[in-house]
Amino acid sequence: MTIKMGIAVLSGLLTLPLAAQAQGVVGGSERGAAEGGAAAGPVGAVVGGVVGGVTGGVAGVLGADEGPRFHDYVVRTHRSSYRYAEPVEVGAELPTEGITYYDVPPEYHVAPAYRYTIINERTVLVDPHTRRVVQVID
Repeated sequence: MTIKMGIAVLSGLLTLPLAAQAQGVVGGSERGAAEGGAAAGPVGAVVGGVVGGVTGGVAGVLGADEGPRFHDYVVRTHRSSYRYAEPVEVGAELPTEGITYYDVPPEYHVAPAYRYTIINERTVLVDPHTRRVVQVID
């Protein structure tokens, strides 16, 4: 039973779009495993980790429920937008100069390494070390 469960977990994780949404998968897996373990012990942790990872991968870095709330927060802060000639999409590498990155408040549960900025009037989460867009918030 344990080997079959392990194979199922591994298969599920390998089929996820890891490059663009890795943080969502990891965060979802961690939360799912913790909640599943608390509710149903070790088996619950395994199942919760898989389900949480899939949910996190679909929801992205910022959870599906938190996206609209975070968007409203950004609108209320009135940050200026950077004009960028390239398409604003996940994986895009932003220029080295001219862009201001802002901290994401902790209540949105985004990894502390990520920041947000406004590009072409769109809110994006960015890894400031690589300057790559990890999620576009609509």
